[in-house]
Amino acid sequence: MKLRLLALVLPAGLLAALGGSAANARMNADTLLSQGKPVIASSIEDDTLTAAKAVDGSTSTRWASAEGSDPQWIRVDLGQPAAVGRVKLNWEAAYAKAYRIEVSDDGTTFSTVKTVADGNGATDDLTGLQGHGRYVRVVGTQRGTSYGYSLWELQVYGTTDSSGDTQAPTVPAGLKSTGATATSVALSWTASTDNIGVSGYDVLRNGTAVATTAGTAYNDTGLTANTAYQYSVRARDLAGNVSAASQPIAVTTPTGGTGGFVLAAAGDIADRCTASDPDCIHPKTAQLVQAMNPTAVITMGDNQYDDAHLSDFQNYYAKTWGKFKSITHPIPGNHETYDDTPYQGYHDYFGAIATPQGENYYSWNQGNWHFVALDSNDFVQEEGLQEPAQLTWLKQDLANNTKGCIAAYYHHPRFSSGDHGDNPDADSLWQTLVSAKTDLVLNGHDHHYERFVPQNADGDEDANGPVQIIGGMGGAPLYPVHAAHPATAKIISDFGVLKLSMTDNTFATQLIGLDGKVLDSSPTYSCH
Repeated sequence: MKLRLLALVLPAGLLAALGGSAANARMNADTLLSQGKPVIASSIEDDTLTAAKAVDGSTSTRWASAEGSDPQWIRVDLGQPAAVGRVKLNWEAAYAKAYRIEVSDDGTTFSTVKTVADGNGATDDLTGLQGHGRYVRVVGTQRGTSYGYSLWELQVYGTTDSSGDTQAPTVPAGLKSTGATATSVALSWTASTDNIGVSGYDVLRNGTAVATTAGTAYNDTGLTANTAYQYSVRARDLAGNVSAASQPIAVTTPTGGTGGFVLAAAGDIADRCTASDPDCIHPKTAQLVQAMNPTAVITMGDNQYDDAHLSDFQNYYAKTWGKFKSITHPIPGNHETYDDTPYQGYHDYFGAIATPQGENYYSWNQGNWHFVALDSNDFVQEEGLQEPAQLTWLKQDLANNTKGCIAAYYHHPRFSSGDHGDNPDADSLWQTLVSAKTDLVLNGHDHHYERFVPQNADGDEDANGPVQIIGGMGGAPLYPVHAAHPATAKIISDFGVLKLSMTDNTFATQLIGLDGKVLDSSPTYSCH
C-alpha cells in the first residue's frame, strides 16, 4: 500500500517540479522593459532624489517621495503596450507597508493587478502578474516608516506587443487638405492597417518629416502666406517599422496674415542642476528654444528654483535660457519672491528687462500684437477691498492699446487641471482680459501643459474668449494632473517648450517635446 502511494506521490512531485521549471523559464524569458524609460512621480523629497533614479539601473541611486505623506506614486512609461508579468521593487529603508501595482493604456485610467498589504521592505519580487498596458504605476497607500517612500530600483518585466514584428503598416491612403489659411494647412487621411497595430503617422512637408501624430489628421502651422507646399504621410508601428510615403498632394496657402514671427514660451524653468546631470531638463528645453530661432522669448514665472537668489540665476538659468536674455520678456512667479529680499535675485539678474516700465508688470508690442506681462503675485495676497494698483494700470493699458491682437501672460492660472487647481484669486485679471477681448493668455505655476479652448469669463467654452495655455513644463519636476476641465482641449504631463506662430491677424501654437517632435498643435485662431 505504501509503495503504491509513493508511486503516486512521485509523479505528482515531478509534475510540480516540471511545472515550476516551466514557470521560471517563462518568467526569465520576460524582458526588462522599464530601465531608462520616462518616469514621473507624485512628489520628490529633493532635487537629488528624482523619479528617474528608480529606473536608471543603479542600486546606489534612488527616488524618494516627500516625507510623511500618503498616498504617493511613481509611474513608468514603457513606450508601448506590453504584457506585464513581473514587477521587482528594491526598497530603501523608507518602504511601503501597503501598496498596489497598477497598469494603464493611456496613463490616466489605471487598473490594479496586485495589492500588497503586509510589505516589510527589502526586495519585493512580484511574479505571475496578469497585466497589460503601456504605463505601470506603484501606488504607496501606507508607509512602513515615518519618512516617505523610496526605491533604489523599480523594474518591470514583460513582453511588448511588438516583439518580433517586422511587418510595416500599409501605406496611408486618401491624403487631402481639409482647409488652409495664410499660415496653416489642415490635413486628413485614411487609417493604415498593421498586423500588430499602428502607433502613429509621420507628416512630411516638402519631403521632410515635420511632425508625428497618433491620429489621422494634422494641422500644419507657422507657414508662409501665398506659398506652395507638398505633403505626404507615412505610417509607423510599435516595433519601429515604417511604411512607404503616401502619394503627395500640393497645397498653396492663401494670401493674408502678414507680419509673421515666432515666439518661444515656458514657465517653471531652471532647477538647481546643470547639463552634466542627464536628468537635468532646462538645458534640454533651452536647446528647443535655440532650434526655434524665435523673435522673442516669454517666460511665465518661476524662472529659477528654489529661492531664486542671484547666485542661483547665475549658476543655472544663465547657463541655459540665459543665452536668450537679450530677447526675453520675463515675469516673476512665486519662487522669485522667496529670496531674502523678495524679487532681489530676479531684479539683479534680469536688470531693466524685468522692469522696463518701472514695475514688475509692463507691456510691449511686436507687429500687430500687444503683449501684457503681469505679476500675479499681487493677486494671491490679501489686500482688502482696494483695487490693486496693477489692475488699475492694466485697465488703462488695455484702453490705450491700438494693436489688433492681444496676448497676456502671468504665473498663476485662473483655470487648471494641475496640482494647484483653479485660482479664484486671479479672477480679476481674467475678467479684465476677457472684457478687453484678449486673444491668448499664458500661465505657469502648475508643472504640466494644458491648452484650453476659448473660454468666457466663467470658464465656459466661448469662441469670443481667450485661449488659455498652461506652460509650466520648462524644466522643474512635473506635478500630477487631475480630471480635465470641460474646456480643456489637450493636457500633457511632459516637458517641452511652447512655440507661438503669430501673424498680424492670427496665431497658432505647438508644444515641442524634448525630442523635437510636436506633442500638440492648436487650430489657427483669428484675432478678435
